[in-house]
Amino acid sequence: MAVDVSEYRPYPTCPRGESAAEFIPKSRSLPVLAKAADGCRGCSLYCNATQAVFGRGPKSAMAMFVGEQPGDQEDLQGLPFVGPSGKLLDEALVAAGIDRDTVYVTNAVKHFKWQPRGKRRLHAKPTGREIAACRPWLQREIEIIHPPLIICLGATAAQSLMGNKFRLTQHRGEVLKSQWAPALMATMHPSAVLRSPDAEAREQARKQFFEDLGIAGKTLRKLMQSPRRAAV
Repeated sequence: MAVDVSEYRPYPTCPRGESAAEFIPKSRSLPVLAKAADGCRGCSLYCNATQAVFGRGPKSAMAMFVGEQPGDQEDLQGLPFVGPSGKLLDEALVAAGIDRDTVYVTNAVKHFKWQPRGKRRLHAKPTGREIAACRPWLQREIEIIHPPLIICLGATAAQSLMGNKFRLTQHRGEVLKSQWAPALMATMHPSAVLRSPDAEAREQARKQFFEDLGIAGKTLRKLMQSPRRAAV
């Protein structure tokens, strides 16, 4: 599926609301929420996106993975983590002993923010306002899934939940307590691994990413064995 980049509209010119909160229905049905997200106008990112990309996974998921935003392939397919980053995530999950079909995968921002470069659509980092505007969707997902473990992929996802002062470089791979889940940890986004400047840096980043997801896997198994699981 090709996208006509000539139809790109500067984001400041697109009509928008103040927050996604006004577009979120009271329903606790994930399919209902996913459909509603496609009509969200809480920020201007909808104007250049093919569709909203809502989270995917079982309502009973023990772990929730949160990325920054959909990429090009995710925007086209309407599913989270199905492009190159998703393939790397899948590899790391297998190595960590985590079945992707048992976890919930989503993003802090539900629409793809991009800028045209020739005929290509290049990722553009969402602003603090765009992240804040979209946070009510993520909050609702966490409320419904109620995961014992949240893994933030990248600084944007981590700061969306832990605040702007959170530093991924200081806390990468640590298992933390938070208001969102009994256990929360942050690691790099798989796209950051893929964007490493050279083969050596890429291999080192890949090693760290796999190590962090290994920690997530061990933490998840401990949580599943805990007698507190019934109360979580």
